[in-house]
This record gives sequence, structure tokens and C-alpha cells, in this order.
Amino acid sequence: MCTTPDPCAEYAGRVTPEELANLAHLRRARDLMDREYARPLDVPALAQAALMSPAHFSRQFRSAYGETPYAYLMTRRIERAKALLRRGDLTVTEVCMAVGCTSLGSFSSRFTELVGESPTAYRARDHDPGAVVPACVAKDRTRPSRNGEAVPAAAP
Repeated sequence: MCTTPDPCAEYAGRVTPEELANLAHLRRARDLMDREYARPLDVPALAQAALMSPAHFSRQFRSAYGETPYAYLMTRRIERAKALLRRGDLTVTEVCMAVGCTSLGSFSSRFTELVGESPTAYRARDHDPGAVVPACVAKDRTRPSRNGEAVPAAAP
């Protein structure tokens, strides 16, 4: 007979049904960003998907995920841009538009901030050594980070 308490039951006792519902709504908006990153998405549209007011949504999203909705969306866009740039068959401008950015200057600035090099330099770099790495592993290992903080990578 197991005497260890169920950790899920303990957690469920500390989270109210309202908080669980809020997390489900936030996940709906986060999933929308993951799926539709190339569409024009703004906080009001994301808040609508989460069934919240824009201000409440922004506060709740940051509290739950540790970054603003805009920062999360841009990270998704930069991740996808890195994959497209590694292929090498699209120009930086084409990649910028393909991932949903409308300003090449803003895209380049954010890319450089998160990746540490310009999109042009990243595209020109040799990416063949990583070609044998499965895409899911490459995505995890090359996830952009902000403020120079390394994003923890899963062990192989």
C-alpha cells in the first residue's frame, strides 16, 4: 500500500476552479499563437480567444507564462524564422513576411536581440552539421532567449 500522498490532489486543493478555468482560457490563446503565428495577432484578438478583457489577459498571461503575450508570439515567430533561414531558399524579407512580421527592421532587431546575430548572418552560416538532428530536438536546442539568458535545454 502506497502512503505517499497524490501530488495532483495536493495541487488541486491549492488551485481554485476559477484559476483552473483561467489557465484553460490562457492555454487557448497560447495555442492560437503557436498555431497561427503568421497571422496578424494582437492582444485584443488573443484576449477574445481567452474570453478575457485585454488588460486582464495580459496580466494573467504574464503571471502564468512569465512573459507578455507579445514576447511569447515573437519568440514563436523567431523560432519559425530560424527554421526557414536554415533552409536557405528564402530571402530574409520573405522569411520576415512568412512568419507574420510586417516590418523588416523590427523583425531584424528582434531576431538579433533573441538569437545574437542578424538574420542575414544566421542564414549565411553553415547549418549542415545540424541537419541530422531531428527537428523537435533542433527546435528545443535553438530556442531563442531574451536578455542573454540561456533557455534550459532538455537532456538528449
